[in-house]
Amino acid sequence: MTGATPDGPPGPPFSVILCDDNVLLLETLSEVVRAQPDLKVVGTARDGEQALRLAHRHLPDLVVLDVRFPGGGPTVARDIARCSPASRIVAFSAYDDTGSVEQMLSAGACAYVLKGASNRELLAALRRAAEPR
Repeated sequence: MTGATPDGPPGPPFSVILCDDNVLLLETLSEVVRAQPDLKVVGTARDGEQALRLAHRHLPDLVVLDVRFPGGGPTVARDIARCSPASRIVAFSAYDDTGSVEQMLSAGACAYVLKGASNRELLAALRRAAEPR
């Protein structure tokens, strides 16, 4: 993992892959994350195949993954966890039903953020997810 160290100067930024099939949302999310000095977007994906290629190539610290992602959010989460086990997956969804949350957490997501959350809440969730386990 990269990023800030607890007792010293900040390390390299945490690498992030953003995965959503909504182009406008993906562009907005990318702008928000790119504006952070401790986060670096290394790729964006609009479907499961792209997400897996990017995860395999970059082995990112963080993956923001749409729950209703083409290819199936839980399926893509499991596949990313297999090809990049150190990546922390943050589920990103418009749905807050218990079934969706449980599916993503059991598929390997370490956090679940609603798409209606503020930028501050999303960024805080990413930073919490990036903290050492």
